[in-house]
Amino acid sequence: MAENTENKVEFGLKNAYYAIATDDGSKLTYGDPVALKGATELSIDPEGESNDFYADDTKYYTSVSNQGYSGKLTVARLNDQFNQDVFGDVIDATTGMQVDNTDAEPKRFALLFEFSGDKNRTRHVMFNVTATRPSIGSKTKEDKTEVNTQELSFTAAPDPYEHRSHGKVSEGSPAYSNFFTKVVVPGETTPTNP
Repeated sequence: MAENTENKVEFGLKNAYYAIATDDGSKLTYGDPVALKGATELSIDPEGESNDFYADDTKYYTSVSNQGYSGKLTVARLNDQFNQDVFGDVIDATTGMQVDNTDAEPKRFALLFEFSGDKNRTRHVMFNVTATRPSIGSKTKEDKTEVNTQELSFTAAPDPYEHRSHGKVSEGSPAYSNFFTKVVVPGETTPTNP
């Protein structure tokens, strides 16, 4: 009998990346993943609902809709490049000041990350992600320094063409070793080691 290599438990969070999506009207494609350093916490909840249909004095049928996920990613600090790539912030040529562009629509992206486990690490990708700008805040330094964090709220809606919103791979799968070099899309050839 073959040994079961599936994790019993998962823990930890590392290797957060984002990759900007491009929609050509028939397919979402993703640019090269960019590291999103300082990830401290991630929570993801399924979106959708179930509806019961009753007949013959019993629950006759239950329909369930999968509308993707909503989540929150907490990071030490969202880097300036992320704000430029996703939210359309611009650098003013005269002052060097980074300013938000209130006319810019947030760009969709893929969110990649990794969990550790008791037997192997699992790498995840959320497709077709849209995020909202995080809050900005800080507080005075006292007798000990508390690091501020930023919370990025996002939704991973089903891909409008492929009807998927999440994928994962474990160690040993063909897509695992180069998972963070190119967004792995089911049915496409996975990148290989150079």
